[in-house]
Amino acid sequence: MSVLLYLIVSMRYPVKVFPCSSSAQVIPNQSYLTCDTPEPLRKYREDELKVLRGDGTEEFRKWDRVYDYATYNDLGTGRPILGGSKEFPYPRRVKTGRKPDKKNPNYESRSMNLYCPRDERFSQLKYSDFLAITAKSLARIVGPEIKGLFSKTPNEFDTFDDVMRLYKGYDKELAASRSSDSCCCMNLELLKEFFSSDGEKFLKYPKPDVIQAEEFAWRSDEEFAREMIAGVNPVAISGLREFPPISKLDPTLYGDQTSSITEEHIENNLNGLTVSEALEQKRLFLLDHHDELIPYLNRINGTKTKCYATRTVLFLQDDGTLKPLAIELSLIHPYGETHGIVSQVITPAQEGVEASIWQLAKAYVVVNDSSCHQLLSHWLCTHAAIEPFIIAANRKLSVLHPIHKILKPHFRDTMNINGTARHILISQGGYVERIVFQREFSMEFSSMTYQKWVFTEQALPEDLITRGVAVRDSNEPHGVRLLIEDYPYAVDGLEIWSAIKEWVHEYCSFYYPTDDSIQADTELQAWWEELRTVGHGDLKDEPWWPKMQNLSELTQSLTTIIWTASALHAALNYGQYPYAGYHPNRATMSRRLMPEPGTKEYTELEEDPDAVFLKTITSQISALLGISLIEILSTHSADEFYLGERENPEQWTKDAAALEAFKKFGEKLKRIEDRMMEMNTEEKWRNRHGPVQVPYTLLCPYNLPSYPMGLTGRGISNSVSI
Repeated sequence: MSVLLYLIVSMRYPVKVFPCSSSAQVIPNQSYLTCDTPEPLRKYREDELKVLRGDGTEEFRKWDRVYDYATYNDLGTGRPILGGSKEFPYPRRVKTGRKPDKKNPNYESRSMNLYCPRDERFSQLKYSDFLAITAKSLARIVGPEIKGLFSKTPNEFDTFDDVMRLYKGYDKELAASRSSDSCCCMNLELLKEFFSSDGEKFLKYPKPDVIQAEEFAWRSDEEFAREMIAGVNPVAISGLREFPPISKLDPTLYGDQTSSITEEHIENNLNGLTVSEALEQKRLFLLDHHDELIPYLNRINGTKTKCYATRTVLFLQDDGTLKPLAIELSLIHPYGETHGIVSQVITPAQEGVEASIWQLAKAYVVVNDSSCHQLLSHWLCTHAAIEPFIIAANRKLSVLHPIHKILKPHFRDTMNINGTARHILISQGGYVERIVFQREFSMEFSSMTYQKWVFTEQALPEDLITRGVAVRDSNEPHGVRLLIEDYPYAVDGLEIWSAIKEWVHEYCSFYYPTDDSIQADTELQAWWEELRTVGHGDLKDEPWWPKMQNLSELTQSLTTIIWTASALHAALNYGQYPYAGYHPNRATMSRRLMPEPGTKEYTELEEDPDAVFLKTITSQISALLGISLIEILSTHSADEFYLGERENPEQWTKDAAALEAFKKFGEKLKRIEDRMMEMNTEEKWRNRHGPVQVPYTLLCPYNLPSYPMGLTGRGISNSVSI
C-alpha cells in the first residue's frame, strides 16, 4: 500500500496541492502533514491506516501487516498477566493473534507461531547473523559442563583459574591437585584433547574486556564504584540527600526500614570532612536496591536464591573517583514483613577475614545491580517501554507523515526481538528466570517498577536531575551541571542527547511553523492520544504526560523516544559482554548468605575465601547460560544502522531542509565521537578507563570501520534491535 501511495502521487498528481498552505512539486518520498495531503490521495492514506489497524481478527497470517495491542498474557499460565490491572501495570505489546490457552482462556497459547507484522521482521542477513551467533554461543556451554561431570564439585567453579579456562588465550595447565582420582584425571585429559584444536581452543568464549589488562583489577574498590557511572548499568546511582538513607516503603506494610548505617561507620573515610559537610558539598552518593527488593525478598529467598536488599554509600574524592564507604545488607525481620528489617553494615577492609567479608558484600551489591539492570533498566525501560510507541505510530501515523519518517529508523527490529524475548527469555521457565536471582518473580518484579515509570524522566537531563547527580544550571552547555564531573555515561550522554534534540527541533520546525499547526495535526494528535491511553494505558491518568500542544513538547517527546531507543539502549546493552562476560564481576545470582562467625562456612571463608566467593555467586550452568545470552545481546549484526545513518540516506525524504539537517546531525556526531576518544586518552579523567583499563566507548556513535559487526563495545544502533 505504501508503494501504491507513492506511485499514485508521482504519476497522477504532478503538482502538490496544499489545502492548508502553498503548493509545491510532488515527488516520491514527499512528506505530507494530514491537512496537506492532496485531496485524491486522502482516501488511500486513510485506507492504509485502516489496514494497519486490522479488523479485530484474532488470528494473523505471516504476511499480514496488522498492529494491535495486547497485555503480557503470553508468558505462561503460571505467571501473572502483566498490563490491564492496578496490581500489575505494564506497557502493551503487539497482538500476535495466537489462540487462547485451552485450560485458561485469559492467557495466550504458547505455540511456536510467533506472529510479527511483516514490516517488522528481521532481514535475512540479520536473521542469519542472529542464528549463527546464538548457535555458536550456546554450543560453548557443552565443554565446561561435560568437564564438570568429572569434577569433585559438579556445577561449581572451584577456583578463578576454572573460570578463566572458559576464555580464549588462557594457557595455564590444570592444577595437579585438581583430583587425586587417576580415572578422573585420565578422563579430563581425554576431554581436554577432544575440546581442543589446532591454534585456538575449541568452543571457548572471547576474553571479556574487564579481564584483558589485568585478571583481578575488577575486585578493587575503585573499579567496583567506577562501574556505577561507566559500566553496564550507569543509571542507578543517585545523590544522597539525607543521612542515613531513608525508605519510601509504607511502614504499615513493611515496618521500620530505617538504615543501620551510622556516621561512625563512614566518617573516618571522608578525607577529613564530617557527614554534614559531605552532604552539604553534595559528595555523598547512593546505590540503592533496598526499596525495590524488600517487597519480594522473602519470596525470592524461599527459592534456591539467598540474597539481601542492599544500600551502598559512596564518597566523591578530590581526584573525581568514587570511594565506597559502607554496604548495608538487609533481610526481612524473622517475625514478618510488618516488623521491618534486620541489617548488617559492612565497611571496607584490606586484610584478613574482614577483607573477604567486604568482597562478599560487594558481590551481593553487584548481584542486586546486575539483575535489576537486566529486568528494569534494560528490558523494561527500553525494550518494553518503546513497543507501544511503535504500535501507535503504525496505527495512527501514515508513512507519508514527517513524524513517522523521523521515527521509523528507531523502531527497526524491536518488535521481532521483543517477541523472541517473550517466547524464550522472559517467559515462564525461560532463560532469564534461570539466571537472575528474582527467578519466577522476575517479570512481576519489573511490573512493580513500571508503576513508578515517568515518561518525561526518561529524558537524560531530567533523569540526572531526578537522581540527584546533576542540578539545573543555565550557564552549562546542556543546561545541567554534573555533580560528578567525571561521569562518563552522563558526560557523553549529554552530548548525544543535545545533538539529537537539535536535529529533532530543526526537523520539526520545518514542518510545524506554528504551535497551531501541531494542535491541528489530526494524525499526530491521534497518535499521542492512543499512545497515552492505550499503549501505556495503565498510566494514562498520570499528570506528567506532555499535552503535545507546542513545538517544545513535540521536540522533547521525540528526542526522548529516539534517545531511549538508540543511545540509552546502547549504553545499557553493548557493554554487557565486556563487563559481565566474566561473571564474577557481574554475577546475577547469590546462593548463600554471609557466613556467620563460629560456623563451618565462616571457617571455610577464613581458609579459602575464593572458593566461598565462587560458591556464593552464580553456579556454573547458570553462569554459562548468562555468558552465552549476553554474548548474543552484545553483538552487532552486519546489517546494523547507527545513529546518524539511514538505510536509504537520500531517499527517505525529498525535503532538502530535512536532508540538510540530517547531514549536519551526522557530522556533529562524528565530532562528538572524536572528542570522546580524546578524553579517553587524558589521564585526568580516571573514570573513563579505571583500574581495568577499559576505555568508555559505549556511547561512541559508530563502530570502528575495521569492525563493522561483532563484540565491539561501541556503536549506537538506531533502535532496540537486539
